[in-house]
Amino acid sequence: MRRLILFKSSLPIALAAFAMSGCGDDGATSTAGTMTGGTDGTTATTEATTDPGTSAGPTDGTGVETDGTATGSQTDATTDTTDATTDATTDPTTDATTDATTDATTDATTDATTDATTDATTDNFCEEGVVICEDGVAKICDGMGGFTEENTCEEQCADGIGCVLCIPGEGQCEGDQVLVCNDQGDGYIEGDSCDPLQGLSCDMDLGQCVGACANLGLSYIGCDYYPTVTLQHDSYNSSPKDDFAVAVANTSNATAEVTITQGGNTITNVSVAAGAVELVVLPWVNALTKGHGPTAMVTDGAYRLRSTQPVTVYQFNPLNSTTTNDASLLLPVNTWRDEYMVAAWPHWVNTYPSTYAVVASQDATTVTLNPSATGGQIQAGAGVSANGTGEVMLNEGDVLQVTSSAGDVTGTIIVADKPIQVFGGHECTNIPLNVAACDHLEESMFPIETLAKEYIVVPPVQIPNDNLDKAQVVRVIASEDDTELVFEPDQGVNTSLANAGDFVELSMTTAAFKVSSDKKILVAQYMVGQAANFGQSDPAYILAVPQEQYRTSYLFFAATNWQANYVDIIAPDGAGVEVDGMMVNTWSPIGATGFSVAHVQLSNAGDGTHTVEADEKVGISVYGVQSSGSYWYTGGLDLEFIPQ
Repeated sequence: MRRLILFKSSLPIALAAFAMSGCGDDGATSTAGTMTGGTDGTTATTEATTDPGTSAGPTDGTGVETDGTATGSQTDATTDTTDATTDATTDPTTDATTDATTDATTDATTDATTDATTDATTDNFCEEGVVICEDGVAKICDGMGGFTEENTCEEQCADGIGCVLCIPGEGQCEGDQVLVCNDQGDGYIEGDSCDPLQGLSCDMDLGQCVGACANLGLSYIGCDYYPTVTLQHDSYNSSPKDDFAVAVANTSNATAEVTITQGGNTITNVSVAAGAVELVVLPWVNALTKGHGPTAMVTDGAYRLRSTQPVTVYQFNPLNSTTTNDASLLLPVNTWRDEYMVAAWPHWVNTYPSTYAVVASQDATTVTLNPSATGGQIQAGAGVSANGTGEVMLNEGDVLQVTSSAGDVTGTIIVADKPIQVFGGHECTNIPLNVAACDHLEESMFPIETLAKEYIVVPPVQIPNDNLDKAQVVRVIASEDDTELVFEPDQGVNTSLANAGDFVELSMTTAAFKVSSDKKILVAQYMVGQAANFGQSDPAYILAVPQEQYRTSYLFFAATNWQANYVDIIAPDGAGVEVDGMMVNTWSPIGATGFSVAHVQLSNAGDGTHTVEADEKVGISVYGVQSSGSYWYTGGLDLEFIPQ
């Protein structure tokens, strides 16, 4: 909750009612008896007796007038360095300022608000009512070169407002809390909280949080995460046989102190050495993982993981390789947004539901659910109707888990009034539905703001024969109505999606291709079951990453107890790429896309930490397989805003 902190202050003038505006053409200030002029922010001062026949000339933005030969004017090139304080009685035929007879080409280069035939003495005055600040004095322009009022400010002066308590947008510290000056300049509102568990403190001089976790970029690397248990087959969600766990990989060169809490309780503290990884087993949350539904809201259902150094976090459900696994790359809180679209899989054999889960990081977060054409058959509960619509309020750490009664929640759009995290998935399912055997699915959804219009899609490899591709099912989901798709090469499927949330499905394909669209799309890839005869493993799934979110450097984790782990790398043709310090040389072109793919088996020696370094941006996915089991997740990505 944001609170407004007002301070009583005797301000000598109430100026907040005046709208901010530029002075004259360039925002320069005017005082009685003088004028300011010039274009592009350059100021030239002339005496008040300036010849009214003289007009302002173009500048190059440095305070030196432009060479007349460059614009076709009659200005003598030898005068282009004339000082801006040249006496105003200078003959206008020789002055470096622009004559009214200047070629029209020159006019085009002059500031659009300065007409060559306009008297410079009337061109650059502040508009009437505009407030400017000079040496702590608030002045109201009269529109004629003077001021109607001047007042010395007791505190500070803000252009466009006048005398204020503080400059809008500036911060100050109150303990670990940043207070930010409000837009009116008459008080402070709460800004960032400098969390010591993220190694942050409030710098009194800067008025902002400082530390290794301050000002993080928008990527999968962060300091604040919410691991979340999701629905799992009841034969595989009980410790100690099967554990829910997170892997924390330290991307920094200093030890990371990690604290995991749930509600008001501290669950554990872990130290992670620089460049190392630690596996942390966490208790199952039975209200989220047991049974087959119904839809429920679980108070403090999520864990919160905070680190004093930037880390990457993956969750495993369950950790050890078994009959039904999957894993998710977690997204740090600073990358969360307020709008998501779900990729899941159909309700299976009247028992196992299609699901999604929503997690809040702030109190009083209102979540609105908009089901897709296939997502309107829901086990009602927690304010969610049987048709899949609903509006639910969550507090920090709460989890809303929505379960189907039939159909498929894929394409459901979730909107919140504060940033949220969303997981899509399934309790346990076949892929395709008639091909054994069932496996748990889960994946963190990417915010719609981070989606793109073009993706490269490649299948994983088979195990044990990794010279062959493994079949997958691919879904391309529209984020907006009237979406048109193009596949290169053509995949022989529908390419027109009428409504947001509609999707096209490519079933049992080993094709590698590019899919592009006229609007943002979400692309999900599903590993097929073992009975499909494409090597070992059962279903798992992943979200494809658009090229705009590729990176040149990755630190990721692959559990060492799997039969085989791979990283698949999609790179521009000719890119230099290293995995764990070894150059990758086995590339296969992806049609005529200009990209190639490499499937690199990872060593199970060591602690499971791996790196990818490249001289161009590349995309990676990570998966592990065994007989009747698998996991698959995005190895990392940037999460920058991509315009529609």
